[in-house]
Amino acid sequence: MDGIGSFVTVRPMGPDDITNERMSQLMGADITLVTTSRIGDGLVGLNLRVGLECADPAVPSSVVIKLPSLDETSRATGMALRNYEREVKFYLGVADTVDIRVPHCHHGEWHESSGDFILVLEDMAPAEQGNQVTGCSPEMAVAAVEELAKLHAPRWDDPTLDDLDWLGGRSTPEDIAAVVGLWAMFMPSFLETYTHHLDAPQLDMLNAFGERIEGWMNGRSGPKTVTHGDYRLDNLLFGDGIAAPRVTAVDWQTPGHGSPVVDLSYFCGAGLVPEERRTHDHALVRSYVSALGIGGVDADEAWVWEQYRRETFAGVVMAVIASQVVGESERSEAMFAAMATRHLQHAIDLDSLALT
Repeated sequence: MDGIGSFVTVRPMGPDDITNERMSQLMGADITLVTTSRIGDGLVGLNLRVGLECADPAVPSSVVIKLPSLDETSRATGMALRNYEREVKFYLGVADTVDIRVPHCHHGEWHESSGDFILVLEDMAPAEQGNQVTGCSPEMAVAAVEELAKLHAPRWDDPTLDDLDWLGGRSTPEDIAAVVGLWAMFMPSFLETYTHHLDAPQLDMLNAFGERIEGWMNGRSGPKTVTHGDYRLDNLLFGDGIAAPRVTAVDWQTPGHGSPVVDLSYFCGAGLVPEERRTHDHALVRSYVSALGIGGVDADEAWVWEQYRRETFAGVVMAVIASQVVGESERSEAMFAAMATRHLQHAIDLDSLALT
């Protein structure tokens, strides 16, 4: 039934292509389509929950299908940044080599000539999506960082990752120049939209970091592993550990090969509201280091803490650049405002500028 590793010939395009015939092709069984409904607020892709009827008991009653965004700007971004390609390749080639919980992939397909893709994934209901705007509880944050360690530990300093040239997140001179260029290009429009969300110290920190961004990127060092690249609440599903896993990571459009602590600081910096995060920073780092140990990685907690402080700016960079390359909506502005203010406050609280 699974289509991993073999492509079907009909090119996926959009929701109108999700028909009985198409689903029968993808699932390898005679399918009757029951329902199709949009789920989530994907910024670069379209997520659909598709109910299925089939005489074959091996076919699930529902699946989640991912397709290119219907928004032309977001779709063009997904193609240009290789988001669609990377997500399919993650599920086809990397997901089985790490221990983090991800949805089972029934079928994955990406077309190089058009950039179109389709993923047919396990429906994780009744797990519930986190909310980047409202934030999460400390207990949810602990579960998330422990699950994150299950991504990082299995391929910690694995030299074979160098062979996966489609992974992003690298710190080559070309990558650094691209990020610095995008920062400079997008900063005026970012400030036009988001300045009123920032207080004076946050705005000062933003400007001060902008003068050091190139040196900050050049200064990264230490072990590398598979990274998620956008490990935040909107991309995590939370369950009770019985009917659904405690944490499932989704939206693998930005997997990388880079510093593991980027994912950690990025999640904690905006996952918790500052008042909660300030009292749990150290505990979350300890939970992560302990979970790495369970996975066979003996990480130095002092080094992880220093990198955690340094990488508070990863979320600032994401907020500035990503907010300008995806489709605009009331929800996206609220999300990027929350990310920008919380990540900048994280940098202020931990005196991160001193490490750049």
